Amino acid sequence: MNRIKSFPPIIDEQSKILILGSVPGVKSLQMQQYYAHPQNQFWRILFHLLDAEFSLDYSERLKLLKKYKIALWDVIESCERKGSLDTEIKEEVDNNILELIKNHPNITTIFCNGQKSYKNLIKILGKNFEIPIFVLPSTSPLHTVKFEEKLESWKLIKMQL
Repeated sequence: MNRIKSFPPIIDEQSKILILGSVPGVKSLQMQQYYAHPQNQFWRILFHLLDAEFSLDYSERLKLLKKYKIALWDVIESCERKGSLDTEIKEEVDNNILELIKNHPNITTIFCNGQKSYKNLIKILGKNFEIPIFVLPSTSPLHTVKFEEKLESWKLIKMQL
């Protein structure tokens, strides 16, 4: 089985919101981009929430994150996994989320993209962490909730801006 590694965080000193996924899927690893699968709704939801014109250009996507002080990372540093399913994750090693937060004191809210990232984060930080943690429906195409329903839940992010 393949051992896969997550990407470095996308974060800077201005970042206020941290969005955490589990670990990149096959397409993201191939493209070396967060949420690269064309059917993953992450970027579509973010552009919609932030009233920005949708772009397939990864550098434009990163500019949007920076403009709205949003950081991205994954809770899992490395793991073994066949395919892209979170249920197939084995032998996982956590990213050092606590250190990231300590090094970026402007982070005021954490959002988890799906249950797997949330469950892992709670194991790392505990339920009563000093920064609010919200779990949002996964943007993965495998999470078959309608786009509109996902978008409605993800509006929590806009309230934190």
